[in-house]
Amino acid sequence: MTTPLRVGIAGYGIVGKRRHGVISARDDMKVIAVCDRTFDGEGALEDGTRHYTGYEELLDENLDALIVCISNDMAADVTIAGLEKGLHVFCEKPPGRDVADIARVVACEKTRPQQKLKYGFNHRYHDSVRDALAIIRSGELGKIVNLRGVYGKSKLITFGQDHDWRVERELAGGGILLDQGIHMVDLIRLFTGEFIDINSFISNDYWGHDVEDNAYAIMRTDDGVVAMLHSSGTQWRHRFNLDITLEKGTLILSGILSGTKSYGEETLTIARSRGDDRGDPDEEVRNYDNDPSWTDEIAEFADAVINGAAIKNGTSDEALKTMQLVYRIYCADPAWKARWNLTEES
Repeated sequence: MTTPLRVGIAGYGIVGKRRHGVISARDDMKVIAVCDRTFDGEGALEDGTRHYTGYEELLDENLDALIVCISNDMAADVTIAGLEKGLHVFCEKPPGRDVADIARVVACEKTRPQQKLKYGFNHRYHDSVRDALAIIRSGELGKIVNLRGVYGKSKLITFGQDHDWRVERELAGGGILLDQGIHMVDLIRLFTGEFIDINSFISNDYWGHDVEDNAYAIMRTDDGVVAMLHSSGTQWRHRFNLDITLEKGTLILSGILSGTKSYGEETLTIARSRGDDRGDPDEEVRNYDNDPSWTDEIAEFADAVINGAAIKNGTSDEALKTMQLVYRIYCADPAWKARWNLTEES
């Protein structure tokens, strides 16, 4: 593989532009062209990058890799189109509207074993998450007993817009759980593995769109680890919080660095139980003022494409299992499942 890699970006909103910036800072990658339906025809950006309105024209460019930052209804189709063009593909989460979408991608991927496919579960690359995972895997605090996660924002429609495709079931596939809560679902899976029992309550009572604005789930693994999850579109004070209780202490991930900075400071609190501390354990608080996630995520993709390294995070198998868990949470609420005629494979 020659460098710099010639990269195309399908979908040039906030995330597409941010990916462009990260790639432009590298010597081994170069964005050749982008596409977005908001462009007024074919042309060029100020830096000379060509732009198109459709992904078909983008894929006619001489590319090595494709970054997919497009709406959920198109994500799987564009990913497959990129693979069929012989490109390496990086696709943002979620991988599509439903499990069937990602299953189609996986089937295509299996016919092209020489090409790399990576999904953008960006939160795995935050240093607080990396540190928590390292502590868990070290065994220092023993095994996980339970987890409690809350991830929420104050509305479903993007700020400053009158309408957003994310609240249309036909285009989005789901609401706050699929759009944002999927990050928490992915992290819970990362820390614990798979779940065998799931109970949930899904609601769209506040905003009234045809996708959920709140999802509540309680889940149990085969070895008895219990996880509780609340994914919310009515969290007026934006919040990211994940408490992980272990046999000898607790890890508390609070806040997540983001472009809006609305989720507060990113910290990891490590509470080490002394056994006789009467509920007041020794605590260490780590503060994080740098977000390496966007840079490191693209770096892993570039290493895989250029040097043949394995995809460590965001494999298609992980994306499939995370999507399956999201849909199992949807289907665990009988009323929600019947209302939208859902199945765990739909």
